[in-house]
Amino acid sequence: MLNSIIMIITTIFLIQIIITVLFSIMAAIYDIKSNIVPNKLNYSLIFFGLFSNLILSIISNNIKYILASFISMFITYAVTYMLWKLNIWGGGDVKLFTAIATVIPSGLNINFLNIFPQLSVYPFSFSVVINSILVSFPFLVIFVTHLIFKNKVFMGNIDFLVNIFNIESLKYIKNSTLNKLIPIKDLKEGMIVNDYYFNNEHIIELLSEMGGNLEIYKSNRNDFKYYFKSQSAGGITNEEVWQLKIMNSQDIISDNISIKLSFPFAPAIFLGLVIAIVYGDMMMLIIKNIFLVI
Repeated sequence: MLNSIIMIITTIFLIQIIITVLFSIMAAIYDIKSNIVPNKLNYSLIFFGLFSNLILSIISNNIKYILASFISMFITYAVTYMLWKLNIWGGGDVKLFTAIATVIPSGLNINFLNIFPQLSVYPFSFSVVINSILVSFPFLVIFVTHLIFKNKVFMGNIDFLVNIFNIESLKYIKNSTLNKLIPIKDLKEGMIVNDYYFNNEHIIELLSEMGGNLEIYKSNRNDFKYYFKSQSAGGITNEEVWQLKIMNSQDIISDNISIKLSFPFAPAIFLGLVIAIVYGDMMMLIIKNIFLVI
């Protein structure tokens, strides 16, 4: 009887891993294609996490599974939300991290798969977060390099290529690769709006009522009194998209607006998850090797 229960619990663990990996793959595909991770995908994974861990608690007659799921979910959301506020990643990424934390709240140890990852002192989801950040750097370099060549940044600007690490060169690269001017009609939820300068104070009233992601600031420029922009990597809400389109149709704002090209982080989350499942925490490995060298 006891062996049967252990086998059922182990099977549920395996299903949790498979479902989480599959959802992470779908999130990565969506992020690459449309630069957004759908809420339906994240919320479905959160629901699955709570349901599967509730089943584990019922089968084992132990509340620890569902309790760990709730605790991991709230802690992970709080931490990743704060990092979202610092423009580390988008709102969809926060929800994906939270969903992973809900399904797999603690380290894995599945005997028949020979999976014995090195456990860390913090929740499993934190290992995923750390791994994702570490593996994202190569992708970020490739992403920026692709945009540089795609936009022909150095065409006719050989001096920038020679002095690529000069501050002015880096600013030029940032402005010419990570920003894009698009028609207002092409705006979508989640896009990150750059500084939009204006003098019409009616815009302040319209946007202040939204209470969304767009923030209004006073301008230091002589030709404009104010400007608005996205205040975080979460991008503009669907309500703000429609408000900006309505304002454009009424000639309150111009036809074009500048947006930031955000880095698709979901593929890094997927890789961070896989590494956390198979190995564990990359940071633990780095610290361990440092101590070995010392």
